[in-house]
Parts: sequence; C-alpha cells; structure tokens
Amino acid sequence: MSDTNDSHVLLIRLAGPLQSWGIAGRFARRDTHSRPTKSGVIGLCAAALGLPREEPLGELAEMRFGVRADRPGTSLRDYHTVGGGKYPLRPRDLIIDHQRAAKATTDSLPMPPPDDALEPRPFGRAELQAWYGSPKYVVADPRSGVLVSGEVRRHSLITERWYLADAAFLVGLEHQDRALLERVAHALEYPKRLLWLGRKACPPSGDLAVGIAPGSLKEVFETHSLLPDAVGPEAEPAAAARRLRPWAWIESRRPLPGVGPLSDQPVQFGADGGTHSLRWETRHRITIAAHARGWDIIL
Repeated sequence: MSDTNDSHVLLIRLAGPLQSWGIAGRFARRDTHSRPTKSGVIGLCAAALGLPREEPLGELAEMRFGVRADRPGTSLRDYHTVGGGKYPLRPRDLIIDHQRAAKATTDSLPMPPPDDALEPRPFGRAELQAWYGSPKYVVADPRSGVLVSGEVRRHSLITERWYLADAAFLVGLEHQDRALLERVAHALEYPKRLLWLGRKACPPSGDLAVGIAPGSLKEVFETHSLLPDAVGPEAEPAAAARRLRPWAWIESRRPLPGVGPLSDQPVQFGADGGTHSLRWETRHRITIAAHARGWDIIL
C-alpha cells in the first residue's frame, strides 16, 4: 500500500504502569524493546477482535505501523527466582509425575506420630524439600504409558524480566479501509478477550482507541498534541507541545539501505509463539504543529 491521500490512521494510546514488548526473549531473560512492536500491537488488536490464534491475520498484518514515543519511560529489571524451597504436592502432581509420586511415598515424607498412625493423611497435603513444582516437557512414560514429566527440576531457576515503567506511546495503524479501522477501534474499547501491554502483568490504563484521522502516519503524528500522560499536570499542554519534539518510528514498505530490519512483522500467531518476518522503519523527530488537536480521553 502506498502513501495516498485517502489513507486513514487509527490512533491507539498505550500507557500504563508497566509495558513489555519482547523481541528475542527466552525463559531465562525476557527482554523488552524500547517501544511497542508491530507484532505486539497487532496481537492486541487480534485479541480484542476475538480472532482464533491460528487464524490468518489478513488485513491486520497489512496495516502500516508507526509509534510516537510521547513518554519513553525507563527500563526496569525484575529479578526472579523460580522454584526451590518446599512446595505442596497436589493430586495432579502425583498423577502426571511418577518420580514425584515415588518420592512422596518413600523416605522424603516425615513419619506420622504414633498416635496418628491409623488416621489417613489428606491427599495432596504432603511436601517435598527443594523441589521445583512445575513439570517440564510432559511425555508418555515408556513403561506405563502414563503422562510424566520428561525433565524434573529440583532446584530454583534464575530469570530476569525487563519492563518499561511509566511510559506512554501513541501508536498509529494506517490503512485505506476506514471501516476496518473502525471495527478495530470498537473492539479495543469493547474487547472480546483481556488485553495487556505486551505481557499479562501489564494491563493498559484508560482509553486505547483515541481516534481515526485522515492522512499518513507522519502527518497525523504532527497534527496531534502530546498525550496528556506525557505532559505533567503542572504544565500547559500547548507549551509542552512546543517545547518537546518526540521521536517516532514509521514503517517502510521497502527495505532501506543501511538500516537494520526488525523481526516483528506478524505472519501468524500460535501456541508456539507464532511466525514473524522482517520489516523496516524510519526514525523521525516530530515537530507538533501549533494548531495540533488536543485530547478528550480517560487516563
């Protein structure tokens, strides 16, 4: 799709205490990009529309993507240890993990006192010392056929997760079909599934869909004021708009020489994380016009 006068842009406000837009994260280290990714935003829209995970994205993936960093936020590292210590054994644990069941019925459990010897224990109330409680890679046991954990972890794992704290972004989705943008905007305000800013621990605050405007992404970014989230309550919005020139990243339909691509063009989502391809983008300093439109939104 080329830049033409009949294009429209759906504006989406992404703000909240925490955001996390992973690019190459794995279990031990969950990274975040410095701004929302196209894959993350299209996934947000697909969830709002209630699309099945395996359904082709079609026109959603074809939208031209841009993001303006009204308040870039600050990086936040969350240090985690997972597992270790004492974990209650549930009936489900004993059923699907024969190694754990064997431990629970031998010398890992304390002996009951003599006067309670005949009193049955509540099933699933036993505890093991230093056992990580989540079965990994569940497979069928070759001898019994019972589902068991292919890899049992008994010690704590160390992970680090990165977030953007106190950030606010204005995202634009450009397309020639205004009706499509209106459907997405309505879904974002009346979603069929729960929405979050890249990760389930990051719910959005206030309005998401904040308007549809004619023009290209760069034009729309220049003719809309900074989000109220980016302007402190002590400052006048008009004065702040004249003083600040936020960065914006706008998708290019063609590869750009000397510019590294991002692997966040969604092809299809799935339980395994989905499929992505490469896309290119240009970076701009946005000068907001003196006559820029203000906002009437819920924060």
